[in-house]
This record gives sequence, C-alpha cells and structure tokens, in this order.
Amino acid sequence: MLPLVEKKYSVKLTKDPDGRATTGCSSGGAAAMAMAWYHTNLYHRVLSYSGTFVYQQWPYNSETPHGAWEFHETLIPNSLKKPLRIWMHVSDQDILITRDNYHDWVVANERMAKALAAKGYPYQFVFAKNAVHCDRGVKAQTLPLALEYVSQEYTPKK
Repeated sequence: MLPLVEKKYSVKLTKDPDGRATTGCSSGGAAAMAMAWYHTNLYHRVLSYSGTFVYQQWPYNSETPHGAWEFHETLIPNSLKKPLRIWMHVSDQDILITRDNYHDWVVANERMAKALAAKGYPYQFVFAKNAVHCDRGVKAQTLPLALEYVSQEYTPKK
C-alpha cells in the first residue's frame, strides 16, 4: 500500500519505523498493535481507539489462544521490550459482552495500560467519560494530541 501511495501522489514516505505510525479503531486498534508488535522493522508508533484487546479470534490459533487478549495477558509481559510508543483510548460506555471474562473493552484496555506500564513502555492512555465505542467526538478532540504524543522523540534521519 505504501509504495502505491508514494507513486500515485508523488510523495516520499520514510522507511524509518520511528517515523511511521499505525492506527485503528476497535478491531483496527488491535490490528494496529499487531502490525507494530510483529513488524517492528516497519512501525514503532501505535494509536488505538477502543482497541479490541479482547478474545475475538476466529479461527483458533494455538499461538494466541485468547486472541488479542494475549497482548496484555502474555505477549507484553513475557517478551523483551520492543521499540514502541503507544497512544490508546477507551470510553466508559465502550463494549461489554458478558458471556465470559474476555469481552470487556474497558477492562482489556486497562489491562493493556498496566502491562505497558509494567514493562516500561512509553504510552499514554485516555479514558473518555460519557463516550461510546469508537466515539467520533473523542477522535475529533484527541487525534491532534495523540499524533503529537506518538511523534515525540522522533528526529528524521538525514
């Protein structure tokens, strides 16, 4: 995708992973984290709105038996620290599916924040009151500061 953007719009995008961010909302937030987690050669910055860090995996994968819940349950705590800078959000009225203990978006994002803090990651966690899943108003209010946060400590290489 990135080479296509460069070609179509005559722009030069950095190949420096410190200068690249990946972002998403809901499942896209978990996907953004996965992109950076598994491809640190490409991305070091993550923005996640209402990240689906819960058990939504299908089909089953024995490497991550609890889906994206594994990020805060095992992957972050049991791995060497990666060169990531993360901004994340969840709303107080975000999704709660009560069929098991793995489907509460607020709890999952709070657990993500705790796992990141315990491992010493630079991260910022925003908890929005009176907001819902992937709340458009939250994005409008926070995106500029979120981009500023993930861009901190980045200096383009000559």
